[in-house]
Parts: sequence; structure tokens; C-alpha cells
Amino acid sequence: MNIKQAKDYIKDCVRIYLKKDEFGEYRIPVVRQRPVFLLGAPGIGKTAIMEQIAQELGLALVSYSMTHHTRQSALGLPFICQKEYDGRKADVSEYTMSEIIASVYETMEESGIREGILFLDEINCVSETLAPSMLQFLQYKVFGRHQIPEGWVVVTAGNPPEYNKSVREFDVVTLDRLKVLDVEADYRTWKEYAGEQGIHSAILNYLELKKEHFYRIEATIRGKTYVTARGWEDLSEILHLYEEEGLQVQEELVSQYIRNEKIAKEFTAYYDLYNKYKRDYQISRILAGETPASAKKRALEAPFDERLSLVGMLFDRIQSEMRDMVETADYLTELTGILKVVKAFRGRAEGAGAGALLEEQTSRLEKHLTSLQKAGALSKAERRKKKRVLAFLEREKKRLLLEASDGSDDFAGVEAHFRERVDAMKKETAETGARLHALFAFLEEVFPDGNEMLIFVTELTVNDYSARFIGMFGSEDYRRHNDKLLISERRNELQEEIAALEL
Repeated sequence: MNIKQAKDYIKDCVRIYLKKDEFGEYRIPVVRQRPVFLLGAPGIGKTAIMEQIAQELGLALVSYSMTHHTRQSALGLPFICQKEYDGRKADVSEYTMSEIIASVYETMEESGIREGILFLDEINCVSETLAPSMLQFLQYKVFGRHQIPEGWVVVTAGNPPEYNKSVREFDVVTLDRLKVLDVEADYRTWKEYAGEQGIHSAILNYLELKKEHFYRIEATIRGKTYVTARGWEDLSEILHLYEEEGLQVQEELVSQYIRNEKIAKEFTAYYDLYNKYKRDYQISRILAGETPASAKKRALEAPFDERLSLVGMLFDRIQSEMRDMVETADYLTELTGILKVVKAFRGRAEGAGAGALLEEQTSRLEKHLTSLQKAGALSKAERRKKKRVLAFLEREKKRLLLEASDGSDDFAGVEAHFRERVDAMKKETAETGARLHALFAFLEEVFPDGNEMLIFVTELTVNDYSARFIGMFGSEDYRRHNDKLLISERRNELQEEIAALEL
């Protein structure tokens, strides 16, 4: 299965394991909950999906790589205590709590979240001395004398033997205590994730042309070469930062992340060409509805791979704007709820002025944010949203403190500043809508009968942020082309056509 299918399966499994009866007790006791074992090549996103599952289910997440543990750290350290048996005292050895189990309890204590996922990576690479205890844990959820608390589901992961010399193959006794999921790298699945994570468009466009370069591990006379999903994601982040600083991207940089000489060389050449396309086509002028005649002529005469890159660049630019607008709308929506509470309770009780109520709401949101961070259950997008809400509340608190020294309660000023942000968003949204219209007009003029429009509308449909933007603010161009092109019926057909071109 691919990593998305594995995520859906694990998510359902966790929900089932946490299902309770009418007395509030778990339907499946801890000892009968078979841990999930994700078996797949390195760098395909096993850890990433566990973070997503915890965030989407509102659960805590504790992650450990078992290769870093000795028998002592996993089981706890022995100590001597004195006990009495039948009137006779005896020295008995016991064990301190396992570092892993202790982390679960600490996470519950710090976050206030009582249910979660304990994710143990590389469990088939444990040391020989720890292996018997690992088997005991998989069966009884116990390290030493300490069991994981109820409400915590165990998920494990590991690499097949061909990828890691340290792998110990599990016997039937061990496998019979696990739900084994064989996971394979899949570009189409990763592309959906990549679009939501803002992976650099040069990488996505390159992989559209060279899908076989998405994931590759080979043994050569010089040793192993490898290209993984993790490598592409890390490269994306460094490319964004290099561009912000105006630094030149060279093959030596790319090869630090893409550990295959041929692919690193090809991507570096494509990245340079991609930037040349951006300069030559003057993307900003296309989106402003001022496409140069030279850009139109070049697009009409361009080979398919260049046209595909052009559509990718255009989509990346407009999608980035739509993402900003959707995130702004989400932040203002959450802020609306908080300000309604402040307005409703203002003046109802002694000390319940706008400033005091803003302070109360800020404190509550900060605690909630800290709780989610401690639990590892906070996505990047959710964290950005809550940080923006907190920033607004903090600014308004300070303003009220400075301006209301006479004891007045200027909530009207808070509302005015909120409306300013709403009005600014409406203006920016209209501007983004106008650029989207100009982009459609360009594609209609230059590629009236080609697949370029279908590719573009499909990307708008499958990308979460662009789909939400159009759903929230509308786009007559999108509606018209979506109806005309019958996206759902033709998407698979188009993918087959592109694959047949063997680009």
C-alpha cells in the first residue's frame, strides 16, 4: 500500500482501539491491541503520517527511535529495595521506570491530554540484549514492570533488511503480535502532501517530468546511492531559504540531499532552466493581465515539457496567494469567535472590561497552544493561525493599556482594528481573484485546444488551499472550465497520456 492508505488504516485502527463502552472502559483491552508495524523503505514519510494522525485526531504523540536505546534506558535501572515475606526481610532488586514510559506520563502531565500514540521507530534494529524485552512489550505493552497507560496506542515502524544492515528479521512469534503494513513509495500520493506543505515548485515540476527519480535506492561500485521523499522535502526547504538570501544554488548543495550523482546533476540543470523560464515568461506580468507578446509567442512554440513547467510556475504563484488568503480567513474566523465572547461579557461583572477579557482570552489560548505543542498534536498551519490570533490580542491589550489610562473601555477600537483586517483581506482576495482571472485568460488564449488548461484546473481541484479558496470566494472561470472539462472523468485519462509521452 502507499503511505496515504497506510495513514488511513492506522487512523481507523487508533479510533477503534480508543472506542469505549457505556461504562467508559476501552472495548479492546491494552493487551489485546496489536501494535501496527509499518514496514517500508527509509524516507517515505512514516514519521510524518504519525504526526498528521495525532494532529487530526487531537491525540498526544510520543516518538522514539529504538536504535538509540540500550536495555537500561528502555527498561529502567535496577535498584535494591527491602521487603518482608512471612516475617523475614529480604533485599529485592526492582527497576526504575522506563525512560519511554516516563515520557508518556510526562506528556500527559504537561499537555493535559490523556490519550495518545506511542510511536517506536526502527524496532527491528534493537540491540540483541533488548530484543527479548521488545517482544514482551509488543505482547503486553510493558517495559520492565511498567505498562503504558490506558488510552495509548502503540504504532511501530522499521526498514526492510535490504536497506539497513542492523535489521533483525522478526520471527513468526513476533509477527503474530503485530499488524504488519508493507508501505511503498508513491509519487502521486506524496504530491498531494507536497502541495499542502509548500514544496518548492521546481521540485514538483521536475518530478512531474521525471517521476522515476522520486524515490530510488541503488547499490553501485562506489556504494549505495539514494533519493528519498525526505531528501526532496529537505531540499525544498533549503531552496526557499537560498532564494530569500539571493544565494546561488549549485550541484554541490543539491547533492547533499539528493544522493545520486546523475539525478542531482539533472535536477540542478532543470532548476537553472526553471529560473530562466520564470525570467523569460515574466510571470508577474501574465498574472497582471499584461502578457508580453514575446511570452505568448514562446509559449505557443514551446515543447510539452516547457509548457508543463510554465503551467506549474503559474499555478505555484497563484496557489501561494490563495494559500495566504485561506490562512488569513481561518485566522480571522477564529478571532471573530473570541471577540464575540469579549463583546458579550463586557461590563456584565466587576472588572469585566475589554482589557481584562482580552487578557483572559489570551491566557486561555496560550495554555491551549502550549498543551497542543507539548502533546505534539499541533500542525504548522494550526500553529501559525493561533500565533496570529495571539499577536492581534496582544497588540490590542497593549493599546487598551496605553489609551485607557482614564478608566474608559475602548472595545470600539478593537472592533475597528478587526474590521480593518477584514477589509484588507477582502481587498487582497479581490486582487488574487483578478490575477486568477488573468491566468485563465492567458491559458485560453495561448493553449485553447491543449491539455494545459486541464492540467491547471486539475491542480486547482486537488490542491486543498486552491480548492478552499475557490469554494470560499468563487471563480467563474474555474466553474466554467471545470464543467466543460469534466475533471473527474478525464483526470486519469490525462495522467495516462502524460505517462505515455515518457518524459
